[in-house]
Amino acid sequence: MKLEKKPHKEVGSYISALMRTYFGKGPTSVHVTLSPPFITIHFRGFITPMEKFLLQQNEERRVLETRDMLMDNMKEEVVQELKNISKLELNEIYSDWNLEQKTGIVIGVFDGDVDKSTLEWPDEVSEEKFQDKLIKANILSEKAPEELETYWLDNRTILVRRSNFLLPIEKELIKRGHVEELKRAKWQLEQKVLGNIEFEPILKRLISETFLDWDFERDLGYIVFILKPNNSYAETSD
Repeated sequence: MKLEKKPHKEVGSYISALMRTYFGKGPTSVHVTLSPPFITIHFRGFITPMEKFLLQQNEERRVLETRDMLMDNMKEEVVQELKNISKLELNEIYSDWNLEQKTGIVIGVFDGDVDKSTLEWPDEVSEEKFQDKLIKANILSEKAPEELETYWLDNRTILVRRSNFLLPIEKELIKRGHVEELKRAKWQLEQKVLGNIEFEPILKRLISETFLDWDFERDLGYIVFILKPNNSYAETSD
C-alpha cells in the first residue's frame, strides 16, 4: 500500500518540529519514505551548536549517547503521532547518525505483513546479486544471517532486514551489559566492510550514505542505503 503524498509532508513537518523541541535545532531538510510496513526519515543539516563544540573536543561518543537518550525519550510521542497521521501502529523504531555529514535516519516498522508486490525492484537491478554481496559483507564482519530480506522502498532508499547473525562472543558481551561498546565497535566495522563491497555496479546507482542499527536482544538488525539519482552512476560510468 503506497500512501499519498500528504502523510509524507505531515510526517516531515512533525519530525522537524519535534527535533527542534528536544534538541533545540531541527534539520535543514527531511525526506520521508513511507512504504508500509516501513518508514524511513532521512535528515540533512542536523547538528546543534553544543554538539559542534563537543565534536571539536573529540567527544563524538558523548554526542551519540545524548542523541540516543533523547531519541528514547521521543519514541512514545513519535509512535502516537505517526499512528494519528498514517493510521498505522508503529512497533519498532531505530536510528543512526552520520555526524561528519550532519545527517541521520529514523527507521520505523509498522504492524502488518510485507506486501513485496508494492516494493518491486527495478528491472535492471538484480536483488539476488545484491543479497549475495550483503551475505559476503556479513561473513566478513560476523557471520551470514539466517534470514535476510531486502526492500526497494523508493529510488533513493533500500532497506535491509537481517536476523540471527550475532556471534557467540557478541551475545556474551550483550549478556554482560556491554551493549554500547558493542554497538560502536560493530558500527565502525560494518561501515568499513560495507564501504569496501562493490554494490554500485549491481544497483546501477551511487550510494550516498549507509546507516545501521540493531536490536541485540532479538538478534535483529537494519541497514539503510541512501542512493544518489540513477543518472549519477551513468555519468561516472561514461
